[in-house]
Amino acid sequence: MPLTKDEIRSLLSDIENERVERTISTDNTKKMSEAICAFANDIRNTKKPGYFIIGADDDGKLDGQTFTDEQLRSYAGLRNAGAILPPPAMMVYKESFPDGEVAVIEVQPSEDTPVRYKGVIWIRIGARKAEANSEEERILTEKGQIHSSSFDGRPCREATIEDIDVDLFRNEYLPKAVSPTTLAKDKRTVTQQMASLRLFDTRFNSPTYAGILLLGHDPQYFIPGAYIQYVKFAGKTRATKVLKENRFKGNLIIMLKELEYFIKYSIENKRPEFVSVLREEPRINYPWEAIRELAMNAVMHRAYNGNNSPIKFYEYSDRIEIDNPGNLYGKVNLENFPNETDYRNPNIAEIMLNLGYVNRFGSGVKTVSTLLEENGSVPAEFLLGDYTTFKVVVQNADVIENGTNVIEKKPEIIIDTTESGTNTGIDDPIDVNNGTMRNDSGTMRNDTMILIE
Repeated sequence: MPLTKDEIRSLLSDIENERVERTISTDNTKKMSEAICAFANDIRNTKKPGYFIIGADDDGKLDGQTFTDEQLRSYAGLRNAGAILPPPAMMVYKESFPDGEVAVIEVQPSEDTPVRYKGVIWIRIGARKAEANSEEERILTEKGQIHSSSFDGRPCREATIEDIDVDLFRNEYLPKAVSPTTLAKDKRTVTQQMASLRLFDTRFNSPTYAGILLLGHDPQYFIPGAYIQYVKFAGKTRATKVLKENRFKGNLIIMLKELEYFIKYSIENKRPEFVSVLREEPRINYPWEAIRELAMNAVMHRAYNGNNSPIKFYEYSDRIEIDNPGNLYGKVNLENFPNETDYRNPNIAEIMLNLGYVNRFGSGVKTVSTLLEENGSVPAEFLLGDYTTFKVVVQNADVIENGTNVIEKKPEIIIDTTESGTNTGIDDPIDVNNGTMRNDSGTMRNDTMILIE
């Protein structure tokens, strides 16, 4: 619950401490982010929220500030901007007093510690805010291991450090996850460095599942379904001839590079389209950036535990379907999708942001919508009727242009639960070696379809 006026007045009249920091600067996002990071780390384990109060000086006096909704949204946006990892839980609100307004950033203690701002761990003890030293970082790492609840943060107990590509960690990932200044004075062992990034669990001397997925020599040995199956069909169903098949396997650093290259150079096709005697315009079947965004989101949000199903990336003559295990997660539901954000795999999300495959959190669907609209494509269809899977369909713009499968575009999200008719083979298992279906039941489907523009 937000603080009351009396509670805010009490915090303003007291000295700054480990749970309160004040400033009169309304645009110092660096100072705000460092404070958010420090409160989220909760090094003293108070288990109480911290408050960053904007509009008051060090003595607690208000300076007559007023705050717009746009300013409050910008403060709230610090959580998902990608500089604070993993994103903490926080609220932003304002309160008015006779001598001015204050904006309050309320930060809850994080269970996924240590939290970093631009690769640096900030803590607060009393009125002191500083970078964590090696001992303080160890405390935060152990606290995070105890409270880890997501699958990707759990130890993979049958694995050891021998199952990890240590050189890949040192050369590829560590410099992107930790600031150069911090690395220059880092004297810890490689397992301690990995543990600090939630890739290794020192309690069991084992990599976490995130560590196996990111750096493992053979991640599929421990998580059999952790790969992407691509199949290209000649027609509109899986009953047609298989033209191409590929499996993207290995750790995330290798797999994501190969997947991005493949989408860019094998999926998108451009052809000139006659406009006038003197002008031609390129026609694109699928904007590769949109397909890339959807594929990366599938890797980030899929359910890695409890099933051995891969991410299915199927290209038909008229559409692309990407289908990954695990439907909407946490506080995301049919009513608030895609405006709400939650993470089944917070450590994988952090990894993909550090590697540059995600620009910021919570913007993937909107980015896809914009890219498809700019290409003249119809909105993507999100089929969410099956609670075990998350499926998105993107229509081939060339097919739409030729007058088939036309879907009216709408400038808003449309949610509709309907019987979609007889099964055309889309959901039937297939033997990718010969392209034949193993099941042709013709059963009815009942999907929830969401069109996003």
